[in-house]
Amino acid sequence: QVQLAESGGGSVQSGGSLRLSCRFSRLPYSSYCLAWFRQAPGKEREEVARIDSYDESSYVRSVKGRFTISQDNVERTMYLQMNSLTPEDSAMYFCAADPQVLMMSGSCEFARFNIRGPGAQVTVSS
Repeated sequence: QVQLAESGGGSVQSGGSLRLSCRFSRLPYSSYCLAWFRQAPGKEREEVARIDSYDESSYVRSVKGRFTISQDNVERTMYLQMNSLTPEDSAMYFCAADPQVLMMSGSCEFARFNIRGPGAQVTVSS
């Protein structure tokens, strides 16, 4: 069973940086899709960024140029480097995986990301 675990959350002042890590267990295929989501109290869950095993990545508009997603398939770890943080970035951040869609369809476009970690809290103060 695929398992994910985030680390690296914390509190930082506006303009600061944090790096989140997501360690994932061995995946059934060498092709996979990973993503970071976040959810703030009273708000909908939002996909922040996604990356596949070929290092193709995409970002939600609000974090482009500030956040960088990366992954190390040898260490089985995904990262989210977050720079120029603002209070609007405060949320619980979750990593998620779809270990099958890229193998089955050749794309992460329809990834379900239904396997998620417990989350890591990020708090940015003004």
